[in-house]
Amino acid sequence: MRKSLFMLALLLIPAFMFAGCGETASNTNKIVLSEVTHSIFYAPLYIAMNNGYFTDEGIEIELVNGNGSNNVMTALVSGSADIGLAGPETAVYTAQQSDGSSPKVFGQLTACDGSFLVGREADPDFTIEDLRGKTIIAGRRGGMPAMTLEYALAQHGMIAGRDYTLNLDYEFGMVATVFESGIGDYCTMFEPVASEYEAGGHGAIVASIGEMGGYVPYTAFIATEEYLDENSLIAERFLRAVYRGYLYLMNAPIDDVVKALVPQFADSSETGIKSAIENYKELDAFAESPVMTEDGYNLLCNIIRSAGQLEGSVDFNRVIDNTIAQKVVNYFQYA
Repeated sequence: MRKSLFMLALLLIPAFMFAGCGETASNTNKIVLSEVTHSIFYAPLYIAMNNGYFTDEGIEIELVNGNGSNNVMTALVSGSADIGLAGPETAVYTAQQSDGSSPKVFGQLTACDGSFLVGREADPDFTIEDLRGKTIIAGRRGGMPAMTLEYALAQHGMIAGRDYTLNLDYEFGMVATVFESGIGDYCTMFEPVASEYEAGGHGAIVASIGEMGGYVPYTAFIATEEYLDENSLIAERFLRAVYRGYLYLMNAPIDDVVKALVPQFADSSETGIKSAIENYKELDAFAESPVMTEDGYNLLCNIIRSAGQLEGSVDFNRVIDNTIAQKVVNYFQYA
C-alpha cells in the first residue's frame, strides 16, 4: 500500500484548506474519544493528534482508554463518549440485540489482527504445531483478539478445545498481568506492550496473529446514529484528520513517524516504536481506505459466527454507514 507523490503532496497543503469548503476551524469542537486500548496499532490517530491535524480541523480530542470494546460501547450508548475506537464486532452485537437504531461504524482504521503471540521463552523455530495441547490467553469471549486468533488457527487446521485451549476468562487489558502470574503457555499482546514485555525478560514474541490470519476489518470508529446525524460535519472533519495521519504514516520518513508518535508513548523507546511501525506496515495492518466494504463486513460476521457469537445475520446497513468515509476519500482524491 504505497501512496503516490500526489498523495504525499496533500500533506503540504496549507492547514486552512483542511477546514473544508464552507466550513471554519475558528470554533473548536471537543470530541470525547474512547479507545479500546492504547496501542501503536492505532498510529494514524495519534499522528493526527500530535501533528496538529485535529487542530487544523477545529477539533479538540479528549482521549479516554476504555479498556475493552464492551466498555467503549457502554460509553457511547450512555453518552459519556462521542466516538469510540473499537472492534466493529461490538456494533454487530448491539445491532443484533436492538430492535431500533444502534451505533454505526463510520470509518475503518485497521485491516488485520494487530496482536502478537507471546510465549514464555524465545523460540526462533516456532510453528503453529507447537500450540498443540497448550493454553493461550486471548482476552474476553466475543472480542476481536480472541475470535481472530481462533479463526486464524482454524485456517491452519487447529481447532480450539480439540488441539489447544483458548482461555477467555480475562479482559484483554489484563492479559499481560495474568500471563506473568504464571497462567497459560502463550498469550496475545498488542504493541508496544508485547515488545516491552519481551525487553523486560518476561517472555518472547513468537508469531504475528495478523500474519496468520491475513485481512480482517479489525478496528473502526463508531458513533451513535444520533451523534452522526447532529454532528456529521464534525465527524467528517474528525475522520479527515485521521486519514491525513494515515497518509503521513505511509509516506513520511520512518524517523519522522516515530517522532510524531513519541508523545503518546513516552515510556517506549524510539527503537521499539520504529520496530512496531515497520512490523505493522509490513503486515499491511492499516486500512488503505476508511470505507468498509460489504465483503469485509461479511468476513467479519463469518469470524463472529465461527466463534459461536452470532446466529443468523445482521444487515450491512444496520451496522456500517460509509457516507462520511466516502466523503473523506473523495475529498483527498479530488483536493
